[in-house]
Amino acid sequence: MRLHNLKPVPARSTAPSGSVKANPAATAKPPVAVARARPRVPAARSASVSKAARCRSSAAFPSAVSNNARFTTAYSPVNVGDLNQFEDGARVDETALRSVGLANGPKLGIKILGTGDLTKKLVVIVSAISASAKTKIEAKGGSVELIAKKSSAAAKK
Repeated sequence: MRLHNLKPVPARSTAPSGSVKANPAATAKPPVAVARARPRVPAARSASVSKAARCRSSAAFPSAVSNNARFTTAYSPVNVGDLNQFEDGARVDETALRSVGLANGPKLGIKILGTGDLTKKLVVIVSAISASAKTKIEAKGGSVELIAKKSSAAAKK
């Protein structure tokens, strides 16, 4: 069969023969099912919205969903092992990490993670640091300084 041989299905010219009228007794519930039917919800409880209705409304209106993603602080992650490319005793801050290419993107700060081994004594100044990274830096004689976060009240002034 080829596409140019296809033709639309002809429309039905007359009403279907042998149409049957619906039997009202056939659609009614049997007496047993009526007895087991769910009782009516009182008017006071019907005002509350069911869980299924909330799910449907959240699909239709994404803004109705509780999403706190806009309040999170996104950090650029840097591993401790990557800090070995700095000189011994160097001061490592956000500008130094960005100039070397270890931290990229429009993140709000830098977080040092504990993956890798540190071989040099460094002064690290970052927004956040993991506990394992802090112990590794201090074990080599280095120090860690955390940058204070700006509060929302100070940002508005």
